[in-house]
Amino acid sequence: QVQLVESGGGLVQAGGSLRLSCTASDIFFAINDMSWYRQAPGKQRELVSTITRIGSTNYADSVKGRFTISRDIVKNTVTLQMDSLKPEDTADYYCNAHNSWSRHDYWGQGTQVTVSS
Repeated sequence: QVQLVESGGGLVQAGGSLRLSCTASDIFFAINDMSWYRQAPGKQRELVSTITRIGSTNYADSVKGRFTISRDIVKNTVTLQMDSLKPEDTADYYCNAHNSWSRHDYWGQGTQVTVSS
C-alpha cells in the first residue's frame, strides 16, 4: 500500500542544517510529483519544494538558495536538504505525492522542524 514516512526533523540553531527524508512505499516516481509542504502555527500550509516526475525542481522563494530537493530512485526516497536555517523555517514538514494519472494526493504524517534563534 501507498505510504509516505518522513524522518529527520528536530531542533537546530539558526544557521544550521537538517536533512529531511521521505520514504515512499508503492510510489512510482515516473507518475508522481513529489513535494515537501510545511505548516507553521497560525499560517497556511505552504509548498516548499517539488521534484516532478521528470526530475525538474521548484522552490518557494523563501527557501531558494538554501534548500535542495532530490530523489533516490533506487531507495525510493525524497530528500530535502535544508541549509542556513532560519527561525521562520520552524514548522511541521510533510511529504506529498501527487499521482499525475489519478490526481490523488498522498500525505505523510509529518516531521517537526524547530529552528532556534
